[in-house]
Amino acid sequence: MLAQLHTLTLRFTLIALGIVIGAISLTVFLQPQDIAPAGVAGASTLLNELFGAPIGLMIFLLNIPIQLLGYFLLPSGGRVILRSVIIILIFSVAVDNLRPLLPPTGISDERMLNALFGGITGGIGVGLVYRAGATFGGTSTLALILQRRYGLPMSTTFLCTDTLIIAAAGLVYGWEGALYAAIALFTAGLATDYMLEGPSVIRTAMIITDKPEEISQRVFANLHRGVTSWKIRGEYTGAARTMLYITIARSQVRDLKDEVAEVDPDAFIVIGMGHAAYGAGFRRMTRLRM
Repeated sequence: MLAQLHTLTLRFTLIALGIVIGAISLTVFLQPQDIAPAGVAGASTLLNELFGAPIGLMIFLLNIPIQLLGYFLLPSGGRVILRSVIIILIFSVAVDNLRPLLPPTGISDERMLNALFGGITGGIGVGLVYRAGATFGGTSTLALILQRRYGLPMSTTFLCTDTLIIAAAGLVYGWEGALYAAIALFTAGLATDYMLEGPSVIRTAMIITDKPEEISQRVFANLHRGVTSWKIRGEYTGAARTMLYITIARSQVRDLKDEVAEVDPDAFIVIGMGHAAYGAGFRRMTRLRM
């Protein structure tokens, strides 16, 4: 019971933070400088510029047909759409109610800074909501419908909708505005990926050697990491050798190379990057169940 309560509290904390940060991104950095964000929020910003319609209200209204489609076309559509509608409603209210409390022209007149920080904060907000197992609705729901019903990759849907938003921003704000919108969208994507995957904190090593036992013992004793091995054959020489696979912390790369060099200077070693490792000696796997 306590574990379920902790998970539920964590999920709603992430969603609340994501909504607030996303609203700040739109109202502080992007909209005051005529920079359109991605998806429905971007379309709502453009409608606000053209007709003066409240951005939050337009976000909610534009989402209605999309969420109705999701309700009828997605498996377990009711549960999925209910979560999205709640988040959309809170986000819409936050956007329209934060604006009067903030400087009307934002906190900086430098458009590039606003595009960068708007993208970063927006990506963080989206990433936090995604990590909680939810979405902001809008084009995320549309992409999910097209993926589940027609097998269209979600990335393709996002690319198409984002391209349309950038083109529309060019017509409304001028083509310089479209370029700033592209910067914000690109930065938001990087920030979202960072929030979902985390920093690259681990490294993987593949070592081809004739002395697998000696290297493994040194890794066990000095680096305190596990080793996986399998027999391989070099196609050029036809010689049978052993490949070792090791996951280490980024700070242990130098130590690993030193240990291998001492045992087998002729070993072949490849170091790869990874974002995270889960299991013994690394992070514990957890899941926010929906």
